[in-house]
Amino acid sequence: MKIGVLGAGQLGRMLALAGYPLDLEFVFLDPAADACSASLGTHIREPYLSEAALARFCASCDVATYEFENVPAHTAEVVGASVPLYPPAMALTVGQDRLNEKKLFDSLGIPVPRYMPVAARGALDLAIRNVGLPAVMKTRSLGYDGKGQAVLRKPEDLDSAWQRLGGAQPPHTPCLVEAFVPFERELSCLAVRGRDGEMRFYPVVANVHRDGILRVSIPQDHDPLQSQAEDYARRVAEKLDYVGVMAFEFFVAGGQLYANEIAPRVHNSGHWSIEGAVCSQFENHLRAVAGLPLGSTAARGYSAMVNFIGRAPETAALCAIPGVHVHHYGKSPKPQRKVGHATITADGEAELKSRLAQLVALVESVA
Repeated sequence: MKIGVLGAGQLGRMLALAGYPLDLEFVFLDPAADACSASLGTHIREPYLSEAALARFCASCDVATYEFENVPAHTAEVVGASVPLYPPAMALTVGQDRLNEKKLFDSLGIPVPRYMPVAARGALDLAIRNVGLPAVMKTRSLGYDGKGQAVLRKPEDLDSAWQRLGGAQPPHTPCLVEAFVPFERELSCLAVRGRDGEMRFYPVVANVHRDGILRVSIPQDHDPLQSQAEDYARRVAEKLDYVGVMAFEFFVAGGQLYANEIAPRVHNSGHWSIEGAVCSQFENHLRAVAGLPLGSTAARGYSAMVNFIGRAPETAALCAIPGVHVHHYGKSPKPQRKVGHATITADGEAELKSRLAQLVALVESVA
């Protein structure tokens, strides 16, 4: 079976690495010359809106998916009309727009921070009167890894935030303002849903961000919020008739979950599952879209994941740490860029903490 993937970044790379043992082949559509998945399949290096490229892509695959959610809506429509596309285009419509996400969460009874859409400078003042300060202003689309957002702590912050995110001149970029959540933890729940509607869930993951970029993820077996996170993820997946892996990011405040956003794809906080789970998020995503039985999402011992941001330590130094599993993405070093990650595995919690401390210290020494 040939799997078509819209996008050819590191997530596509890891999908292909998980898929070849299943006798799957891959074709990627991505305009980037340095797409890091290119060597793992056929790379159609053309714009996402090229009709000729889309026709070639659809003719080259049996089923299609995507590895990032900013695929143009028209691209998804064209592909979905020619070959089965999973997750469905509606998941993109929701995942690409923070306002659509918030409205979906509201409709499903999933708690969210107070929010208001903002499309003009005057609307920002109104939003702050309703939401209060501190608050977070975000572009409704194209924001990731801390990009496209600003924390508003005092009235004097509004003008600069609006000029940076909304734009000084029309047409303004649609934005959203939401109340700042004084969260105790950040959790993500990774769920996988098959074509037949079966769902499985990985242990929720505790995430540590800095400068808006994920640094460390640690799966939490037996977390008291696991069942609540699964319930919320199931509501969204069933509403969207979802197929594949979906990540649901939450804030934890007062011991309760508040929805932040969903990612309609495999997700950085699930990379630990390559070595740390019986069946990785990448293999399970492929099983789902290919119509195969889902694999076990159970953890194997203790594990954690650390991202390489900007540049990676020397491979020899990484491999000197017991239990380390290194993943380079084939990307050139660049500030704030995810160029790889490592998973640490261990037989016990104390052993994991010790190894993780070594790994974090090494990674931060070269950042």
